[in-house]
Amino acid sequence: MTMERRYFHPRALFAVAVPVLLALLPGAASAAEVRMAFGEKIPPFCFPKTDSGIELEVIRGALAYKGHQLKPQYFPFARIPVSFRDGTVDAVMTDLGQDLSPAGGHYADPAVTYDNVFITLSRRQLKISTPADLKGLSVVSFAGAIKRYSEWLGPVRRAGLYTEINDQSVQVKTLMLGRYDVVLSDRNIFKYFSLQLKQEGFADLQPVDETAFVKLNPQDYRPVFRDPRIRDDFNLGLKQLKDSGRFQAIYDKYLKD
Repeated sequence: MTMERRYFHPRALFAVAVPVLLALLPGAASAAEVRMAFGEKIPPFCFPKTDSGIELEVIRGALAYKGHQLKPQYFPFARIPVSFRDGTVDAVMTDLGQDLSPAGGHYADPAVTYDNVFITLSRRQLKISTPADLKGLSVVSFAGAIKRYSEWLGPVRRAGLYTEINDQSVQVKTLMLGRYDVVLSDRNIFKYFSLQLKQEGFADLQPVDETAFVKLNPQDYRPVFRDPRIRDDFNLGLKQLKDSGRFQAIYDKYLKD
């Protein structure tokens, strides 16, 4: 009795081996597409037209560490927590002050922070330590700031000296031209638009002073995920981004002169 020998074509062996090897790679079998809600156009943190910006690149890089793929979706700010509650998205960039834990949210480590400060022209030598120090000063801010900082901005609005402008590049110009005394802005957003104006040849850029008027709490800006496993993978990836220097490189890409 003779035994029949069977030979397998190399292509057949390859077709069997590759899926097996891929399945053995860490995280490969469980990598996911993550639909995540972001706010509409927040330079330099978010540019919807190009799916780019500091916040998107940091979150995309952290998720990619374990093979997950970011699928950004853009909403007006008020819709961000709603989009999580109604199941439109798998994650949100932040909860905007609404606890999403009861809706199945799992909070991650902060990816970026928004550090709102008062910005004034250095030559004015304005000192702002209390809300009373804003008396008689005109203030321009981003939309919605009055709700968050009513103690500081309420008296300014009642005096008719408060303005909100969505286009934060205009805030930089108007401060430089002396049309307002104080800008309330995230320091990185203000720096980004200042650099843009410098590159455009805007001739009236002047040195500024920044005044921190509330204590920054990074926990206010934590991403929220529906899947705790993806949240854990994100945290690992975020740590790797910071340890490798890529986190700072992303910031420098948008903010370095």
